[in-house]
Amino acid sequence: MDLVYRRALEPDRRHVLSKLSAEAAAYLTQLTGTAPTRDDLWADALTHGSMGEARDYQRLEFLGDRVLGLVIAEWLHEKSDAAEGKLSQRLNALVSRETCADVARAIDLPTHIRLGKQARDDGGAKSDNILGDVMESLIGALFVERGFEAARAFVRKLWDRPMVSGTGQRKHPKAALQEWAAGNRRKPPVYSLVQREGPDHAAKFTVCVEVSGVGSSTARGSSKQEAETAAALAFMQAYG
Repeated sequence: MDLVYRRALEPDRRHVLSKLSAEAAAYLTQLTGTAPTRDDLWADALTHGSMGEARDYQRLEFLGDRVLGLVIAEWLHEKSDAAEGKLSQRLNALVSRETCADVARAIDLPTHIRLGKQARDDGGAKSDNILGDVMESLIGALFVERGFEAARAFVRKLWDRPMVSGTGQRKHPKAALQEWAAGNRRKPPVYSLVQREGPDHAAKFTVCVEVSGVGSSTARGSSKQEAETAAALAFMQAYG
């Protein structure tokens, strides 16, 4: 009898133990237009692994990444008659970690991410990796709670500026460098990791790109991909 009693109370107990603060709930209500009905879900979406809790944003980020990709792909197909290659170029830029992080900053998301003290002291709230992941986890939480139509409207609202500004219309620096090397009869550029610094949640990567017989450039970023992109851009500015 005692076992049945405990199991019956379990859902309410999870609600009581929710880590979603009143301030975060008010923020999410303003951001999404409706008050959260599943506090535990939204608390997970805002929680980084450095909090040491059983659940964090990773599963919702996995889901939100796919929802974001579908919404942006549908939007690009609707807006443009461009060929598949150009559409893919824009899609990759619009769903990139950097763009997601920029959107997160625009809506003041860093203030509401639940980070462990050390992670916050190490600059986790400024990390493109963390901000991009949490932005996607919010999309995932919205999809779970309110469905695809709500998630689509949310993404279209927040991504309107990157879409209108033409994010991704220019060729990606790494692709531009690859074509430049081929056009100048050089071997393909070679990227090498020079250094990785800092904890996982606030890592910094230093990458060098070299084109044999021409030169090299080095740059840093909060991910290896970001550092490679910055190095390619620096190379093109120096030698292109």
